[in-house]
Amino acid sequence: MATHKTGTREEWLAARIELLKEEKELTRRSDEVAQQRQELPWVRVDKEYQFETDEGSASLADLFRGRSQLLIYHFMFGPDYKAGCPSCSAIADGFNGFVVHLANHDVTLGAVSRAPLAKLQAFKRRMGWTFPWASSFGSDFNFDYSVGFSEEQQRKGDIEYNYQREAALPSSKAEIPSRSQSSGPARGAAITGTDVATYTRERPGMSSFAMEDGAIYHAYSAYARGLDAIWGAYQWLDRAPKGRNENGHWWHLHDEYR
Repeated sequence: MATHKTGTREEWLAARIELLKEEKELTRRSDEVAQQRQELPWVRVDKEYQFETDEGSASLADLFRGRSQLLIYHFMFGPDYKAGCPSCSAIADGFNGFVVHLANHDVTLGAVSRAPLAKLQAFKRRMGWTFPWASSFGSDFNFDYSVGFSEEQQRKGDIEYNYQREAALPSSKAEIPSRSQSSGPARGAAITGTDVATYTRERPGMSSFAMEDGAIYHAYSAYARGLDAIWGAYQWLDRAPKGRNENGHWWHLHDEYR
């Protein structure tokens, strides 16, 4: 017998029509928020950043690949990681399918991580990904966009992530603010072959940039649960009969499901 409330088709339809009103309001509100994102003031990027890519050394301008808009996913893969963050990997699993559509709409989508390029390339092959993925190893890029932190910052409580400062925490209790349960950092550290402190010095996020008349501008950045909307699996789960139905970290690297 079903444990969830049941009813007749007529009862379901009446409730569904009421819910539709809420969904339409949410859609309208989402459109309004999207417009507010686009109206944020742009900040000119004058600092020179250097990246390593499959095509060789590249500047931030090169990452645009001739287009006027750039979306960067800040993928958690630190220099000491042996594999990519499982949560970032689950998000990135959706990139291959729509990167071509964005490219044909004047938008380049790619990922950036602090690990050396060879590590990123090996993991990319393992996952079967083809989207652009650049290494910022040796660059300030991750630090400047609040997705990479030093051991000293971590120890002193000098980390500002998702637009708020974190208190200093013992490395064994370090967490990444998100939907994650308390076991998340330990599990992520194990999968990436690091300890919790090392794992949590990298953070997830996304940033958007625009180029006009040769000048680059930072337009937007989001972190933690601000990334929910680009995690495609969650959008499906929110429409599944049991919703997200989470009890701890249920997802794995896609080649590690049993």
